[in-house]
Amino acid sequence: MSLRALLLLSVVIGCNSSYAALFDDKGARQELAVQKKQVKVLEASITTLDEKNERALVGLHNQIEELRQELNKLNGRIEVLTNEIELSQNRQKDFYIDLDSRLRQLEQPDASVDAESNTKSSAVTIGRLPAKNIVVETNDDENRDYQDAFGLFKIAKFKSAISKFKSFIKRYPKSKLIPSAYYWIGNSYYALGEFKSAISTQQKLIKTFPGSAKAPDAMLNMASSQQEINYRTAAKKTLKDLIAKYPVSDAAEKAKLRLANQK
Repeated sequence: MSLRALLLLSVVIGCNSSYAALFDDKGARQELAVQKKQVKVLEASITTLDEKNERALVGLHNQIEELRQELNKLNGRIEVLTNEIELSQNRQKDFYIDLDSRLRQLEQPDASVDAESNTKSSAVTIGRLPAKNIVVETNDDENRDYQDAFGLFKIAKFKSAISKFKSFIKRYPKSKLIPSAYYWIGNSYYALGEFKSAISTQQKLIKTFPGSAKAPDAMLNMASSQQEINYRTAAKKTLKDLIAKYPVSDAAEKAKLRLANQK
């Protein structure tokens, strides 16, 4: 082979090697570009996920804080309600103890010292019992109906007692036992937890029969009902009015104790 032929062969071989290297480098660049693009896509996805997670964590943190605040409020409310229930139970207990003592003192409940009148000039017909109790004279039917109603109250049939006492008031509108009937209606409402009805009933008694022996006790019961529905200011005023209007009554002494305990 001639020298010229050898040189030409060398050039051809060199060119082929350069082209091969060039083609290999271009493929690598393309592959690198694809990989970079994929990396950018992944980085963007990661950034998006981080942002979503951050927002979710912030939202979750806020929800936790709101729930914690709500829990604190509920705990506070539970504490208040617990105290109110305890006070209510104590008042209910005092009410029934007082009521029981009154019932034990009276052989014929509410016939005693109930010379009810609208004004000081009202005439009252009374008789004397051997035990030195002063009782209001009533006819047999009137007394029987009253005792029937009161009997229902004593066995805690308060709804029936209310109905019976109301029938008594309607049937005997001029009876001297009307104030007592109103008083026990109010007490029945109190026992049923119908405190607003208890208040309105006792208010009617106090307004219509201010001279009744039941008026002081009616005011005491009214104060208890006001306390039960958180009318604390009104309850305190009722107790003070009771002491001022009926200073020598047993109810006034109890009102003084209640006011002292509230300080």
